Amino acid sequence: MIAELPAITNPWPTLLSGGVLTLCRLGGVVAFAPPFRGNNIPLRVRAVFVLALTWLAAPMAVNRAQAPLELTAVGVASECVLGLLLGIGLSFVSESLLYAGSLMSISFSFSLANLLDPNSQVETDVLSTLLNWLGVLVLLTAGLHRVMLAAVLHSFAALPLGTVAVSSSAGHALVDAASGIFFAGLQLAAPVLAAALLVEVALGLMGRLAPGLPVQMLNVPVKTIVAYGVLATSVALWPGWIEHHFTALLDAAQRTVRL
Repeated sequence: MIAELPAITNPWPTLLSGGVLTLCRLGGVVAFAPPFRGNNIPLRVRAVFVLALTWLAAPMAVNRAQAPLELTAVGVASECVLGLLLGIGLSFVSESLLYAGSLMSISFSFSLANLLDPNSQVETDVLSTLLNWLGVLVLLTAGLHRVMLAAVLHSFAALPLGTVAVSSSAGHALVDAASGIFFAGLQLAAPVLAAALLVEVALGLMGRLAPGLPVQMLNVPVKTIVAYGVLATSVALWPGWIEHHFTALLDAAQRTVRL
């Protein structure tokens, strides 16, 4: 009976080491990926959520490991970096929405009306805050948070614990994904920007043809009304846009894991 005790207690160091490495990978994702990031969710709630995910995922991750797991500084750092890469890559959807809101706020002449964003604790314009919360609602309604967690758990099969080696290719892939923030935000704000530009051109022509008209007084209200109309008609397309780009970022994150 005593001789069998080492065989029973032997797996526990491996399981504990795998649990710490799993915690490092999941912690980076939850810290930055929407809808978990930001101060809208208390830090204690997120900590308990990460610990619960680790408790559920650690046995599966340890079984997927290709070698006995040991806690080393390189291993812990590699898992933390991988989790941060995944989380930051998925957060680019929120950044695109914030950029689109900033562009549209200039068209609405709302660039000086700022609110304190509860997610980042930074003053942002009204439309950026509104779009950010719309993105969170779309992610939760479409169930994309579950898809994201499933993709993160699948990373333990694609890249088992103890085999993470972050290379420069992963950094280049993250930079390429970050460069798409500006194009995606411009794509979302393009209808409103085009409508505001047409109003500017029309009012400029009216000012030339009829110098007596108070064009400067009509500029802001007319541009705001037209831009609001275009915004109201195009808002139905936003959920599909957000879902498409979030899915594309998930695919890019999986490619980064393979790199």
